[in-house]
Amino acid sequence: MDILGYLLDALTPFNLVLALAGVVLGTIIGALPGLSATMAVAVLVPFTFTMDPAAGLIALGAIYTGAIYGGAYAAILVNTPGTPSAIATTFDGYPMAKRGDGGLAVSLATIASVAGGFVGAIALLLLAPPLAKVALAFGPTEYFWLAMFGLTLIAALSVGNTLKGLIGACLGLFLSMIGVAVVGGDVRYTMGMQRFLGGIDLTSAIIGLYCIPVLLDIVATRDPHLKAPETGGLRLGEATRLAMKRKFNVVRSSVIGTVVGILPGAGGSIAGLVSYSEARRSSDDRDSFGKGNPDGVVATEAANNATVGGGFIPTLVLGIPGTPPDAIILGALLVQGIKIGPTLFTTDANIVYTFIWGLLIATVLMLPMGLLIGRYAYGSIIRIPKALLAPTVALMTIIGSFAIHSNIDDAQMMVALGIIAWILNYYGFQPSPIVLGLVLGSIAEQGFVQTYLIGNASGQLPAMFFNRPISAGIILAGLLTVAFPFWAEWKARRRKQLEQVSEPAVDDGAHIAAAPKGRDLPGMVLSGCFILLGVAIYLGAGGMSPLGSVFPKTIAVALAAFSLSLIVLNLRRPAAEKGERVTFGPATKHRLALGAVMLAWVVLIPVIGFLVTSFVAFIAIMVIADYDRPPLKTWVIWIVAGALITAGFWWLMANVLLLRMPQAILL
Repeated sequence: MDILGYLLDALTPFNLVLALAGVVLGTIIGALPGLSATMAVAVLVPFTFTMDPAAGLIALGAIYTGAIYGGAYAAILVNTPGTPSAIATTFDGYPMAKRGDGGLAVSLATIASVAGGFVGAIALLLLAPPLAKVALAFGPTEYFWLAMFGLTLIAALSVGNTLKGLIGACLGLFLSMIGVAVVGGDVRYTMGMQRFLGGIDLTSAIIGLYCIPVLLDIVATRDPHLKAPETGGLRLGEATRLAMKRKFNVVRSSVIGTVVGILPGAGGSIAGLVSYSEARRSSDDRDSFGKGNPDGVVATEAANNATVGGGFIPTLVLGIPGTPPDAIILGALLVQGIKIGPTLFTTDANIVYTFIWGLLIATVLMLPMGLLIGRYAYGSIIRIPKALLAPTVALMTIIGSFAIHSNIDDAQMMVALGIIAWILNYYGFQPSPIVLGLVLGSIAEQGFVQTYLIGNASGQLPAMFFNRPISAGIILAGLLTVAFPFWAEWKARRRKQLEQVSEPAVDDGAHIAAAPKGRDLPGMVLSGCFILLGVAIYLGAGGMSPLGSVFPKTIAVALAAFSLSLIVLNLRRPAAEKGERVTFGPATKHRLALGAVMLAWVVLIPVIGFLVTSFVAFIAIMVIADYDRPPLKTWVIWIVAGALITAGFWWLMANVLLLRMPQAILL
């Protein structure tokens, strides 16, 4: 039977129902911060063991692709990536929603996700064996430089404040080093606390760094969270026209996502960031990126969904899973008795090709189902009063960070990182470079240390790092990425000088903090603290093995050097006039109250109990977020809704997800 013949097997009513249910379930799970694609696939794997292998794989593949897509909802509507692959979606998706274009952003994300997923699945269908060889060509050196290339995206994410972006990346790399070293096994920077042995969980950190600052700002004013759309609905027709005009961006980002997906360990977060950077670099309107440019949403969503099909290529052909969900699906294949490898496409062609066609069908179904879910999701977020929205989002952040490992320590770390992120963000240290460093840290360290070890043993250390063809290409791309923003900034400044225009550029500060004209005294103080942190990191590496200490020492030196450069740069500027300071006005009081409630919440959960503590915290945040003082009847309705929401999520965690709940005095 030829490849097209297996399409009929995928189109059976049962397989279509599985694909549809998987997409819907995956989209809903992916939209909830913390409930990742990995969790969705892992929880539902046992249910597929009684199914036909092809049907079970279709269900898992549909859940996976739906969850990757679903992460865009939270990224656009509440500025929190539902999944790590949606990090870059927040850059332009949330600013679009803030100005009333959230429906347009959701529609664009849906169209781009379907297009990217389709390209990735077609590559899996037609090009799997030859493309799998690409993954084999990457060694530790290439992975190190790929991670470094990812870090060069900071130049694009921190225009006007590149030094602060580099400092943020070093902080993220430091966070990635906490725990047991990926090479050498040294226990590092745990401060003698067992909770840090497993390191900083990536998903919890992302929730804290992105969502907590948004919550603090939501309760600070009486303004609505999002503007109501002026043109109404999802604006599918407008989104389709915009996507067609950006078809080259869609295709390019889909190809980038497919290629990055082939590389084991890279995943959708790197693909989204790379394609976002490329879209910005090639755009004629670079300054609008980070402020609501549709190209940013299109590039990210096309790329991260293309990694689904791309990631299955090394998984099915080589038995090398590209991402954690791929690893779980690989395990499901092995349980079914299917032999993974190049012969899979001949010995079990009926299973693998039926699965691939099913993945394509699920991707197509994502368009109508995604738009239907998006329509009600966006409308609901707009209509929900802030007094209910803020505690509900806060509850989801606690649940999402706790549910990953059934560990309240993750929730506590999430809240602490979130409060620190708000302080850093207020003074121009954006969270995106920190997250980028955290995401790429283990990949960079493993590649760096292994290359360093091989180079030292062979006496060819410089050659190992710089003489490999693929590495040279990645290095060149990285240098161009770093240099391009500086060149563009110089060119723009030169043009203004020639035109003798004295008006300052407008920047609403959505994601790109403008460089201060005078001395940035808070930034200088924080830089001094970071220098001390760099010294502490360097000294803390003194008792480690050579393999465990080489990367921390390198990052410590870089952190201190960048921080010192920022201080020197500010000393060369004129003394700044007295600027805005945090005062104890209503906004600050509301932020402080919310931060105190969140901290008390995660501290008291293991003492009092999840359900009771969450309900009390929910009511407290309702009071903090309310500015309108509604009548008693409205309060009663809100309190009943809070009780139902907290009880519903508690029941879901305890009885459906079967999470290990804290043993406390009460529920």
